[in-house]
Amino acid sequence: MKVSRKKFLSLSGKSILGFSLFNSLTGSALSKGTAINKGTGDIMIEVKTKRLNLTHTWTIARNASDFKSNVFVKIEKDGISGYGEAAPNVRYGENAELTTKKINQAKMIFEKNDLFHFTDIKDVMDKTVLNQSCAKAALDIALMDWVGKALNTPLYKMFGLNTSKAPVTSFSIGIDTPEVIKQKVKEAEPFPILKIKVGKKNDDEIIAAVRSVTDKPIRVDANEGWKNKEEALEKIQWLKTQGVEFIEQPMPSEMIEETAWLRERVDMPIVADEAVKTAADIPKLAKAYDGINIKLMKSGGIQEALRMIQIAKALNMKIMLGCMIESSVAISAAAHLAPYVDWADLDGNLLISNDPFSGVKVKNGRFIYNDKPGLGVEGDF
Repeated sequence: MKVSRKKFLSLSGKSILGFSLFNSLTGSALSKGTAINKGTGDIMIEVKTKRLNLTHTWTIARNASDFKSNVFVKIEKDGISGYGEAAPNVRYGENAELTTKKINQAKMIFEKNDLFHFTDIKDVMDKTVLNQSCAKAALDIALMDWVGKALNTPLYKMFGLNTSKAPVTSFSIGIDTPEVIKQKVKEAEPFPILKIKVGKKNDDEIIAAVRSVTDKPIRVDANEGWKNKEEALEKIQWLKTQGVEFIEQPMPSEMIEETAWLRERVDMPIVADEAVKTAADIPKLAKAYDGINIKLMKSGGIQEALRMIQIAKALNMKIMLGCMIESSVAISAAAHLAPYVDWADLDGNLLISNDPFSGVKVKNGRFIYNDKPGLGVEGDF
């Protein structure tokens, strides 16, 4: 049954999320007779910052980086450890110091609540952990990892998902010189789909370099790089001739009306990235975008991402799961949601040379899930 937008928006996102998780939790764990570790021990929360080194300098329309300082969280209770990760992004005024401060301030939320009441914990975090959504993401990921381990169940099973339905992930190629781009494309040979970063003056040179060495399907991300609708229209019309599947965030996030104008004139899906962070942002974007890019670091974690998926589906919008530069902790967390969505771009851990964890793996663009509980990640915290 098709639900009208007005009727859908009258529903509570929390109710949708709670119903889904309640049934999947009881169905996956209790139906198998799995013992739930309720526990009464003290909670320990540890926070560390780790430097993740990039294999290549990572350049997008806004900036360039050789490494990222990500913040990692461990929640420990009753002998069970849940791991989370925050990837601070300067686009949203985030950095490792502020993120660590927010995480430390939120510790009392976990000390005062039963960890199995994760929706209650999320509600409190939404009201108190402000302006650092990646801090919420780290805590939420660690919490859900802990719950999955306490239930002895992988997250994808908690959510009732069939991992064979997960889409192939693309591999991202950052902005660079034509010669380096050619080399990056060759290194990405095992991946059937590429995502190309543009948004500079030499966009045509970048695409030409890619097309000189491969005819694979490509997706393009401008990262708000085109500043007016006429420029964006000209660029997209040309990209259509180059075998591009869709364009991500062609103009600045606030240019919703201009993007709606653009959408009426191009024959290519337009996907929101910087324009969408949480579920509350989605309805106003439906007139301008064909889809949304959900990133755990923007949404504030797994629970909000689930809510966003439900709302986007109700509004007949396509869904992409994306990432920042992240280790296998955050990438694995997002990969557990991949069977829900249309497109995946979960390669952040593949762009670094010193991943401190291992979890969901990728082979020829396909996710390889393990059957370990929670996120299924292991490593040196």
